[in-house]
Order: sequence, then C-alpha cells, then structure tokens
Amino acid sequence: MELQTTSYKRCDVLKASGRIDSQTAPALEQAFNAIVNDGKSGIVFDMSAVDFISSRGLWVLLETQKACKKEGGKLVLVNVAEEMKESLDLAGVKHFVEIYADLITAVGSF
Repeated sequence: MELQTTSYKRCDVLKASGRIDSQTAPALEQAFNAIVNDGKSGIVFDMSAVDFISSRGLWVLLETQKACKKEGGKLVLVNVAEEMKESLDLAGVKHFVEIYADLITAVGSF
C-alpha cells in the first residue's frame, strides 16, 4: 500500500493505493494519527486506488473518526468503489462516516 498526503487550508487529503489489510492497516493508522497529532482534525480519505479493505482497515477508519470528532473535525471518504460501499454498509461504517463521490465535494464539506 502506498500513502500520499496533500494539505489544504481546512483539511488534509490522504490517498491510499493497494490493499488495506492486517499487514498494511498499521501504516494507515500511523498516517491518520500523524495528521491528527499535527493539530488537523479534518481528513478526506481518497479510496480511488484502494482495491480491498479488511476489518482491521475498517477499525482504523472508525478510530480515526473518533479522534477527529474529539478535536471538532471529521473523517470523510471519497471515491469509494461500489463493492466497498456495500462492505462499509454491512459493517455499519456508513452510519459514522460521510461518503462523497468526488474530491472537490469532499474537500468542500469542511
């Protein structure tokens, strides 16, 4: 998995590519924590190049959402594949995290 962070005025965009599983989820968690620990609580997670997310990856998303909310912000997802939307819905993640179809709308939500 590769991670790339872009900073904007009101939020940071973290783009991941590849698989998010038990091996790669800790790196994703570290990237999210680095953003929150830097004092930024608005995160857009671009999943356009993510082809798999495990339960460990879902846990990282929920923990990041809790950390962002604690600081007055939020985590939103963008460019989520339809198959993954179904998985997020089954896991109940869609009730806690907003999902946007395009990056401009997601960044604009902050």
